[in-house]
Order: sequence, then structure tokens, then C-alpha cells
Amino acid sequence: MTCEHLKNATEPDPQAPQGAGCPECVEDGYQDWVHVRLCLTCGYVACCDSSPRRHMSRHYEETGHPVMRSYEPGEHWKWCFADEILGA
Repeated sequence: MTCEHLKNATEPDPQAPQGAGCPECVEDGYQDWVHVRLCLTCGYVACCDSSPRRHMSRHYEETGHPVMRSYEPGEHWKWCFADEILGA
């Protein structure tokens, strides 16, 4: 099962290097994010919903950018917020 958002998702240049953590958390003095995600619309890098501040979900709520992917080494899955569908 997939959706148009996942089918049309591109791979933008990330706004932060892989392994650098969640830039917003770092800026605010936190290092307690769990995993990091990449917005496939704009390249925004942020922490996941298992993290205390859930910056990627907030990014979706503020921008409507529908698809993000894991930004963890070795992980290649995507998530569509709009349709709540996991993709590869």
C-alpha cells in the first residue's frame, strides 16, 4: 500500500549532516532525542515522535510537508503524515 505523497517524494539536500542529531534540540541545549528524521519536501532535520520535543511532527503541523524518512544510518523507510502510511 502506498500513496501519491510517497510516490512523489524526492530526496532534498539535508539541512544538517547525518549523525549531528536534532538541530533544534542542540540549539536549545538538549541531547535527549531518540531518532532523527528528514523532511522529503525541504530537507529539514528533526527529532522523531519518541523524542520529548517531537520536532518533525511539529514541522509537519506547521508546514504541511507530508513525507519524512528516517535519517538514521542503515534505515531507508519513509512515513506519510497526511495519509498515515509507511513506505519504503
